Amino acid sequence: MSELKLLPLSLDGLFCLQQMVHEDERGRFSRLFCEGGLAAFGQSLHVRQINHSRTAQRGTVRGLHFQYPPYAESKLVCCLRGAVWDVAVDIRQGSPTFLHWHAQRLEAGDGCSLLLPPGFAHGFQTLTADAELLYLHSADYAAECEGGLLATDPRLAIAWPLPLTQISPRDRNHPALTAEFSGVSL
Repeated sequence: MSELKLLPLSLDGLFCLQQMVHEDERGRFSRLFCEGGLAAFGQSLHVRQINHSRTAQRGTVRGLHFQYPPYAESKLVCCLRGAVWDVAVDIRQGSPTFLHWHAQRLEAGDGCSLLLPPGFAHGFQTLTADAELLYLHSADYAAECEGGLLATDPRLAIAWPLPLTQISPRDRNHPALTAEFSGVSL
């Protein structure tokens, strides 16, 4: 039996990676990532970078972040502590779901991760205090290729579940989308 299940979500190429969680009197164990396991599902994620974030205050929003080619990246996002409302926005040029978003609750210990392909912006809102996320990235961070969407952009109309308590100045200053934004060409 596979340690991982890949469940397609509402946007093409976006998946929930469900880990098998083993529990006994000692505690629990689950495999968060297996490159070969993803390849068996026709997906690839060669990890170039791993990031960890801790967000102290409930209601905080981080994102929506992405990288332009040649540093466009796949991401695998897992919640290690607390709970978040994780959001992926399709920004792939020509995609039938361009600027559509999908949100999924990720909670520590739930065995779920979000697998985003290149061409998606990513962000989250903390549903609990002291939320921690682990991110696996397929590309190195490149400041010159960094992009971001405004989390409160009316064109996206993301229905954040809580009042927004904190947003960094960087994320607050992402420009609102204009008609000229045609997305990321991969």
